[in-house]
Amino acid sequence: MKITLIAGARPNFMKIAPIIKSIHLAQSSGRNISYRLVHTGQHYDKNMSDDFFEQLGIPEPDVNLECGGGSQAQQTAAIMIKFEEELLENKPSLVLVVGDVTSSMACTITAKKLCVDVVHVEAGIRSFDMTMPEEINRIVTDSICDHFFTTSELANSQLRKTGIEDSRIHFVGNTMIDTLYQNLGKLKKPSLWNKNGLKNKKYFLITLHRPSNVDDKKNLSKLIDIILKESDDFPVIFPLHPRTRKNLEQKYLKNSKLIITEPLGYLQFIFLVKNAKAIITDSGGITEEATVLDIPCITLRNSTERPETITMGSNELAGTDPDNLIPYLKKIKNNKWKKSSVPPLWDGKTSERIVNKLIELYAN
Repeated sequence: MKITLIAGARPNFMKIAPIIKSIHLAQSSGRNISYRLVHTGQHYDKNMSDDFFEQLGIPEPDVNLECGGGSQAQQTAAIMIKFEEELLENKPSLVLVVGDVTSSMACTITAKKLCVDVVHVEAGIRSFDMTMPEEINRIVTDSICDHFFTTSELANSQLRKTGIEDSRIHFVGNTMIDTLYQNLGKLKKPSLWNKNGLKNKKYFLITLHRPSNVDDKKNLSKLIDIILKESDDFPVIFPLHPRTRKNLEQKYLKNSKLIITEPLGYLQFIFLVKNAKAIITDSGGITEEATVLDIPCITLRNSTERPETITMGSNELAGTDPDNLIPYLKKIKNNKWKKSSVPPLWDGKTSERIVNKLIELYAN
């Protein structure tokens, strides 16, 4: 069995890494399984990508399609053209896509048109917000792929509602959490820790990149002002996404309480997540890691495709109005945050279950 693995953006690396490790483990026990790693180049920064690959133990991709830049349509088209050439030259038993980035959708369409099976890891999650490009990617990918590896029972039920048979739905857990567990003993203290005299549970961590939060400069400023005011004397660490940096007022670059940094490597970033008093984010993946680590997390969105992080985990949905943050921040300051638990099968063994199921389905 030959698998083509697709990675296009930073979240994909975290989801692919444990699957690769599980494939290697299966190979060492004599199973007939191999893979070819295709990096579409959708998001590519050489320093960051190289750092990520090294930290997560991901081998060099067999090919980089170099499809970065351009509009959503241009990028989708470029990936499809390049990936079609790749598949014609290196036809696999199946293509495995992860998550909800443009690469996952584009490679799924291309593979299916060449009559190659596609399996989707992290299938069935929905935000029901059609203004999110990721939601369209999820829906299109799930509408045509062959097998669905899911992170929750809710995802299973959402797939069933679209007519997917149970025989094609495989509840396996969350590969992001595999990566988290595999690296907890390897976390690295970032240089900003000692430089700023940071202490465990004595700082807030922010990540923002969605247009609803960062494209309007006044809204972004109000958001930061509220966080700085309501976090009392605690420092606030803010790794800046390029989209956010261009709209950030200069005054914040000189604010001693706001610690601004470039995007960090995985091991450094998770070190900050693990030791934070709380996290304020508009990312989906970080809410999963915060849930497993039992860190209070406030999500600045009006919907989430990961409701289990709210119903079971440490996450709360605050919406995009900056004023909504205030009561949540008061709860954190007063140590009144809710108790959380870890969702079923988020146990660090998801990738092993995925590889075993793929062998069952596809190995000759």
